[in-house]
Amino acid sequence: MNKQSLNKLKLFLIGIKSRFETDNSTFNSITVSYTAGLKNFNGNGTYYNDKIKYNFNGKTELLYIDELIDKILIDSNNYESLSLIYSERGSNILISADNKNVKMSNLDIKESKNNSIDTNHTTTTSSLLNRNYYIKVGKADKLLKELNIMSKDYKIRNDKIRKYNQIDHYVELLEGIIDKLPKNNIITILDCGCGKSYLTFVLNYYFTEVKKIKCYFIGLDHSEEVIKSSQKMAENLDYRNMEFKALDIKQYKPDKKINVVISLHACDTATDMAIALGIKIKADAIIAVPCCHKEFSSQYKYEPFKDILKHGVFKTRLADVLTDGMRSLMLEAKGYDVSIVEYISPLETPKNLMIRAIKIKEENENAFDSYIKLMSDLNVYPALYDFLNN
Repeated sequence: MNKQSLNKLKLFLIGIKSRFETDNSTFNSITVSYTAGLKNFNGNGTYYNDKIKYNFNGKTELLYIDELIDKILIDSNNYESLSLIYSERGSNILISADNKNVKMSNLDIKESKNNSIDTNHTTTTSSLLNRNYYIKVGKADKLLKELNIMSKDYKIRNDKIRKYNQIDHYVELLEGIIDKLPKNNIITILDCGCGKSYLTFVLNYYFTEVKKIKCYFIGLDHSEEVIKSSQKMAENLDYRNMEFKALDIKQYKPDKKINVVISLHACDTATDMAIALGIKIKADAIIAVPCCHKEFSSQYKYEPFKDILKHGVFKTRLADVLTDGMRSLMLEAKGYDVSIVEYISPLETPKNLMIRAIKIKEENENAFDSYIKLMSDLNVYPALYDFLNN
């Protein structure tokens, strides 16, 4: 290749180098094909401990990204043209160069044709919906297989259709929140009480491979067994932008800015721990899907409702509403814009509410005054209030 083309190629490769050094957690591979006459000479590099394991002409080397870029430029001197694909999760960048032109473009990742559904078994509880799915069969096959939603022959398992619909609706409900997060930063998401982290893996896929947002996920759970399970799943998917810690929420001390705090089905006051942590560290967004509600049932009293609340089922149901209502009010008091939506149908589970909160200002004194008055009127001392003040 001539000197002019090599100089242009160098500029594009410097951009690739910067991309890798900024965040290599989503890097898949780099392939290079040189042409001389009618012959092609191919090189292939894969990730290995912050370096790239690169094989070319039968020789394998372990190189830092700047060393690989230098090598590609030197090798390009010996050939007439070059075609290079830098592959990341969800995107491929193509650089083509010869003595006339040097061009860079994005390559579309084609969907698989195996987008069928397993109909060997029947179900009466759920079916695929007539909708444009966010987590698409074809593009998300590797993820769906790891979650055991898709079979080895690329079919959605019939007994997992309900789960597939639920995880897709979860992403849909968070779409508006995602679009309001800081731009041009690596978004860090903390999953409190992560369990097996299925929905966190789904979010990782959607952030990285659909929205093209750089992100990093941290999962916390007190169970070492589920943490090991999540770590194994991350390894299987090659999701290197994740870490998992066997740790109680109250023991966690962040060493970086946390943009989003998530708490999905954390039992009783564990939800309050997560919300309190999110408020204390001024997370940009807090997402909670509360599970069991036990705290208020034994605490609250309200004289005007005494003849209604003598029925235990009414007192329990109202306790649920009051618990999540006061959680939402405290989030408003701390400067969050709050919305409450049904996450899934109440026919699936009565614990189906999602609290979505996005930080918009510092404090809301009126909301805080209302919260304190409710504490007095209802004779309750919420765990969330306690966690925030300790």
